[in-house]
Amino acid sequence: MKKILAFTSLLAVGLSANAIDFNLAQSNPKHVEPTSMNEVLSFHDSIKNVMQSVVNISTTKEIPAYQNNPFYNIPLPRQKSAHALGSGVIVSSDGYIVTNNHVVENADDITVTLPKSKDEYSAKVIGTDKESDLAVIKIEAKNLHAIKLADAKSLQVGDVVFAVGNPFGVGESVTQGIISALNKNRVGINQYENFIQTDASINPGNSGGALVDSRGALIGINSVIISRSGGNNGIGFAIPIDMVKNITKKLVDNGKVTRGYMGVSISDVTKEYKSVYNHKKGAVVLTIEKNSPAQKYGIKRGDLIFDVNGKTIKTASDLKQQIASYKPDQNVTLKVERNKKNIDLRVVLTSRDTLAFDKNTKEIFSGMQIIALNNQVRYQYRIPGNIEGALIEDIKPLSRAEKVGFQAGDVIIQVEDKPIVSLQDLQEALKEYKRQPKRIYVNRYGTILMLVIK
Repeated sequence: MKKILAFTSLLAVGLSANAIDFNLAQSNPKHVEPTSMNEVLSFHDSIKNVMQSVVNISTTKEIPAYQNNPFYNIPLPRQKSAHALGSGVIVSSDGYIVTNNHVVENADDITVTLPKSKDEYSAKVIGTDKESDLAVIKIEAKNLHAIKLADAKSLQVGDVVFAVGNPFGVGESVTQGIISALNKNRVGINQYENFIQTDASINPGNSGGALVDSRGALIGINSVIISRSGGNNGIGFAIPIDMVKNITKKLVDNGKVTRGYMGVSISDVTKEYKSVYNHKKGAVVLTIEKNSPAQKYGIKRGDLIFDVNGKTIKTASDLKQQIASYKPDQNVTLKVERNKKNIDLRVVLTSRDTLAFDKNTKEIFSGMQIIALNNQVRYQYRIPGNIEGALIEDIKPLSRAEKVGFQAGDVIIQVEDKPIVSLQDLQEALKEYKRQPKRIYVNRYGTILMLVIK
């Protein structure tokens, strides 16, 4: 296992062909504990209903086999299949299922097995969002048991919770724990992090499964554990229900999530920073991307952003979440402290920049998404500061780039004798050598590899 227009209402029936009608649990539940020595605390009735809503997901991906060669990898005809198991949660009676993006990412075939059943369904991907690690798939089935969704505002540290999934493919199972923390970020897993931390065991195969409260209402989608040994150490993370509802709605409506982008790297107001700012909370701007909205509309290094369109910003994570909740081309008004004076800045957001290839390079790199290395990307993918180049963020299955041997996460560092420091360097090198075979050097998790393209 692995790497917000606020959700204001559910889709009305008939709003779109893909409308989804969530099954909401009662808001503001009462928090209770046993009151008699003659009572046995049991959640059987709640959990048995939840287990009808959690499915097993198995995926298959065709992968190339490579000859062992001391100089470069030569892809042979596809002859291997990679199989993976995960879990998913039924959120509508007509077959919409939420899971983790990493469970279904790049899968060639997705099979869903319903609980207490041997019937298998072929699933299609409705939409994926790598940055939140969420995906929506759909099976052609009716009258399914849709899980009830909780209200994120009702969650409290110490609440009893259950993780429901299919760990190790052994069948439906439940583990129990509590909410250890809320609003956890800077875990280094996803681009947009606001996790529920729990000590309920989240094991391999639990990814994409349900984290529920003691009523059996969904409070999060299980995502990942932090463990040095690979076993459960009581530190698991789930994507909270408010983000799940928001992302699910957008994926069902549009098949993708489009976020606003401002182009800054930011920090919390640390203890050391507080002496130079009047505001003791907010997001401090550390770097500004070239040609970004931040640069265009006058944001400066050292600015402390403490408000976006009337919403208070207390941390760097708050700012990231707020900007991402808007769409490209939307306007936002920032309240900024600069040199201990408050100013307002109006910024028109854009989308995150990716490399725009010319006709020749697009043909060579069919199926490859490449982005520049900046501070945010380095942090997200844990790339050391001494590595320069262009990051391959995504590879389309069965594309020419994948057949050559490129992988998501590779950093292109050199083309022939041309070092690559920026996207522009890569474009220029590919143009210079476009009519001949090219040796392309990549840094793959600290190992330098050479691939040859024609």
